[in-house]
Amino acid sequence: MPLLLDAIYLLAVLVCSPVLLYRAFRQGKYREGWAAKFSGRVPRRMGDRPCVWFHAVSVGEVKLLKPLILDVSRRRPEWEIVISTTTTTGLAVARADYPDLVTFYAPLDFSWSVRRAVDRIRPSILALVELELWPNLIHEVKRTGAKVAVVNGRLSERSHRGYRLLRWGLAGTLNSLDLVAVQTEDYGRRFEDLGVPTERVRMTGSVKYDGLEADRANPRTLALRRSLGLSASDLIFVAGSTMEGEESAALEAFHAARREFPRLRLILVPRHPERFEAVATWLQRTGESFSRRSQLKSSVGAAATPVVLVDTIGELSAVWGLADLAFVGGSLFPGRGGQNMMEPAAYGATVFFGPYTQNFRDAVEGLLGCEGAIRVQSVADLTAQILDALHDPETASLRGSSGRNFVLAQHGASARTAAELDRLVQGRPALRVLAA
Repeated sequence: MPLLLDAIYLLAVLVCSPVLLYRAFRQGKYREGWAAKFSGRVPRRMGDRPCVWFHAVSVGEVKLLKPLILDVSRRRPEWEIVISTTTTTGLAVARADYPDLVTFYAPLDFSWSVRRAVDRIRPSILALVELELWPNLIHEVKRTGAKVAVVNGRLSERSHRGYRLLRWGLAGTLNSLDLVAVQTEDYGRRFEDLGVPTERVRMTGSVKYDGLEADRANPRTLALRRSLGLSASDLIFVAGSTMEGEESAALEAFHAARREFPRLRLILVPRHPERFEAVATWLQRTGESFSRRSQLKSSVGAAATPVVLVDTIGELSAVWGLADLAFVGGSLFPGRGGQNMMEPAAYGATVFFGPYTQNFRDAVEGLLGCEGAIRVQSVADLTAQILDALHDPETASLRGSSGRNFVLAQHGASARTAAELDRLVQGRPALRVLAA
């Protein structure tokens, strides 16, 4: 099986090589970490303490780990924790957020690469964040007698259908999972349908809720407010995690609202760093007066423009704390599936998102069910809803409070997940199975 997978992976690399080379040359991607990715030359762990190896793909997964790592460290301070990630931005955030931990690029799923990486890390548990089923990596970890867990597990209907088609080839991998700690009961049942034994599936909730900042007076948000020159009388409209076309939609809504509310300010935060320059160029072409976050000093009043482009990595969470009105991107046009609307909701902002939010179905249902957010269908609808919120601040405030209360009520997943990881390392039997 490993040799067959190696052949498939090599063929995939050859087929995709023109695209990979183009992105490396034009966008700066895939230029780092070759030794770790292709030969498994990750840092060699010293000592014999129990070790949890968290693998998080990119920025979002890396950041959501924070409350879980804190809970694991409090529960078992003698454990060693290491973090791997796949992307350059993910590793940059991991190094910034966890300076005391070993962080590195994950090996690609070639048998020789994962074997060397596993032998150098010697994990007690490999904890895969959300859904990262790499057969060779899982096989090598199990070869050493270590455990494999999926934490904060999620399995959308679309992913479930895809994995069902591959179930014959993934049966051994799925049966090798010692723990699948899922966000919801529905996700758990989908994992069971793929062949994960029921007694290994736990409904622990979403770790994302535990890691959400809910205090607008947190130091990072206060520093941003000073840096951007925002006053107490300003109304702040944040369009975050935006993708192509959504900056234009946010700017159109902003201009329409600013005619009546001249103190309104717009902060744009594109989802992908490689689009920062393109969005800046587009804003220049429109003749918009704007500032770039990367060029601002920390002094008060540094930004006097009505529009700010946040072209830095890792600041979105703090930016949401500035928002009176928050549009969550990746949701207005098909094919994206939405981004995390729980972050602005935790701050009590009036939250808007589009109709395409299948990646966050449970969060959307919860927020809409408690009237803690507004789903818009188009650019015109976004404009109308923003104007309604500005004209009726009392209702907007109640909606924001409702969303915030919903988020705070979800806390506790990190502690439950840490307890399950503790059980695996200590070899204790399971205490609870997924509800029928």
